[in-house]
Amino acid sequence: MRVMNPFDVETLPVGPWRNGGGDTREIGSQSPPHTAEADFDWRASIATIAADGPFSAFPGVDRTITLLAGDGVHLVGDDGLDHRLDRLGEPFAFSGDTALRATLLGGATRVLNIMTRRGRWAARVHRVHAPVRPPAGHAGVWYVLSAPADDAPGSGPRAGQGVWWASGAAEATAPLATGAVALWADLRPPG
Repeated sequence: MRVMNPFDVETLPVGPWRNGGGDTREIGSQSPPHTAEADFDWRASIATIAADGPFSAFPGVDRTITLLAGDGVHLVGDDGLDHRLDRLGEPFAFSGDTALRATLLGGATRVLNIMTRRGRWAARVHRVHAPVRPPAGHAGVWYVLSAPADDAPGSGPRAGQGVWWASGAAEATAPLATGAVALWADLRPPG
């Protein structure tokens, strides 16, 4: 049975980046049995970029980041990548093999960070306006960007909240209140 793991970004444990340029709040991950933590199949987190500086390279990993809050960043890579991440809720996919430098476009910026081990898992991040029914065998992350009823008790998940699930066959639905907008990271095995 698929287990939906609820989270609130404000209560996730916070870990600093090694270079001091921000912090990470891990949402969830999936790893092959009996492997080191660094050998993940997929990992989802919320990152706060607080200063200009390098993005760590992750060889063999594909990444998708999506702006959640702030003015965004300008990403420049040694391989010619040049991208302004400045539109709220618009995913940007790139290779983790690329060493990038991030320059803030204003103050601190918060992003959803999805990483998948190439050849073992793949991700596609969608902006959604309705409940999500994940396909069998897929894992995923569902994050509420905005919800008009954030102040109404019992109105469903609020902005900054969501659920994640590891791969499984049971059916489940990630709910979404009327008028709300969420991000859905559909994580699937290759093939």
